[in-house]
Amino acid sequence: MTNKSKKPKKKKKLKPFDQSQPARGGPPIPTSPLVEVRNSAVHGRGVFAVADIAKGTRIFEYLGDRVSHSVADARYQDHDENDNHTFLFIVDRNTVIDAAVNGSDARFINHHCDGNCTSVIENRRVFIDAVRSIQPGEELGYDYEIGRDKDDPPNVDEIYACRCGSPKCRGSMLEAAPKKKAAKPAAKRRKHEKARKTRRPEAKRRGEQSRRRA
Repeated sequence: MTNKSKKPKKKKKLKPFDQSQPARGGPPIPTSPLVEVRNSAVHGRGVFAVADIAKGTRIFEYLGDRVSHSVADARYQDHDENDNHTFLFIVDRNTVIDAAVNGSDARFINHHCDGNCTSVIENRRVFIDAVRSIQPGEELGYDYEIGRDKDDPPNVDEIYACRCGSPKCRGSMLEAAPKKKAAKPAAKRRKHEKARKTRRPEAKRRGEQSRRRA
């Protein structure tokens, strides 16, 4: 009886993900006659209204070089961790927009804890919409909600300090720090730990989408 050796299965080649600007939703919106870019008291340059902007107005689009996460990571692997200046915006787990390359005016919108705008992702595109009426001369801003990482330095909130001046300012461009939970009795804690392990794969998938980009 002869033993037939099994041929190793060939690995399927993954098709490269299409990072081109999606056509669905109309042509790109790089700027708007409703706003202008000028120096900001919050940080560097900012975007300011030059006309009345009604609530719900789609102002413009966050544009730039559309790349994969691995390309974005490699591009800025030597970036100083004490420098919070970056134009990277996560679209989804496949795509990051690097507005430092061919970026639109939207890249100059500063963080604001109680902003008058919000970022909206539709058809794998990022738009900036007004969430309330904006008066001429008012600076545009939205909450970056930058994700926290386990390996953050102790002074991460200082690095990403917020200077928006809002009464609702939380002092940081990072998402609010999770509140510490009170210790539970040993038996209950062990039960909780067991449940957490069963959810780990799902949690890891969520974590892949929450890497820091500002």
